[in-house]
Amino acid sequence: MAKQLDYHTIRQVFDRFHEAEPEPKGELEHLNAYTLVVAVALSAQATDAGVNKATKALFEIADTPQKMLDLGEEGLTQHIKSIGLYRNKAKNVMRLSRILVEEYGGEVPNSRAALESLPGVGRKTANVVLNMWWGYPSQAVDTHIFRVGNRTGIAPGKDVIAVERAIEDNVPVDFARHAHHWLILHGRYICKARKPACPACLIRDLCPFEEKTEVS
Repeated sequence: MAKQLDYHTIRQVFDRFHEAEPEPKGELEHLNAYTLVVAVALSAQATDAGVNKATKALFEIADTPQKMLDLGEEGLTQHIKSIGLYRNKAKNVMRLSRILVEEYGGEVPNSRAALESLPGVGRKTANVVLNMWWGYPSQAVDTHIFRVGNRTGIAPGKDVIAVERAIEDNVPVDFARHAHHWLILHGRYICKARKPACPACLIRDLCPFEEKTEVS
């Protein structure tokens, strides 16, 4: 775990991220708040690309909670069986769809507590939905962001909640909305777990990570 970077260095980091990609986007494909909830819930222990492949046809016929209930658990299972843990995920999607219909009028609630009360929706999923759909500056910490936060000193922490709070506390507010997308994309494509692509890194000179890969 690297030492916490100072404010001015963190500001430089996000200035560079912003210059390279002013409007970073999440890679899960969705049509509305409901399909975003479903996609994020399905993405646990799966790749975004794998989820997108499975949900393309699914969302064409079931883009609301009621349509998902009409499709039924077996129908849903046939669409998502290429995704890990698909049977348990199918049960959760059906349960959360029923709750949305019966308790929220078929609409997705926009409070973290209400979202977290849905089956298969944890804090990370709730934060992704709040950020991507409603533009709230919530920070969804996954394995990529946890790694980047600790390696770089942008947001060091012993667990995901600590890293989430460090991002909220230390990232300048004008970068907060997109912070989690910049960090996740950086972790996914540059600051990778086994062999980070340090020679291609925008923030190499600002990063205190001691085991940088050599310039090629």
